[in-house]
Amino acid sequence: QVQLVESGGGLVQAGGSLRLSCAASGRTFSTYVMGWFRQASGKEREFVAAMHWSGGRRDYADSVKGRFTISRDNAKNTVYLQMNSLKPEDTAVYYCAADKLPGSTWSRIQAMDYWGEGTLVTVSS
Repeated sequence: QVQLVESGGGLVQAGGSLRLSCAASGRTFSTYVMGWFRQASGKEREFVAAMHWSGGRRDYADSVKGRFTISRDNAKNTVYLQMNSLKPEDTAVYYCAADKLPGSTWSRIQAMDYWGEGTLVTVSS
């Protein structure tokens, strides 16, 4: 059974950094796309970043390009989201997700097969 467990959220001041982790288990993820999504209070869930587990291409939402970086550690079966230059509008619950049969578009919430429980990131001004 696939399990995705996020960690690393917390409270940080604007301009600061956080690194989120997503520990993945229950499958071999080498053919999966792994994504990060977020949901702010009162808003819809939105795409943040995604990458194929094998590496190479990485996709980012325009709002985080140049500030966030998605990466993975094969040995630890973990995907990371490094978040720099955080802004109050980055405040949200961040979710890790996995797409077992990825197509050409990696930002579709409906395409994700597995989700973690989320970790809260709060950026104070």
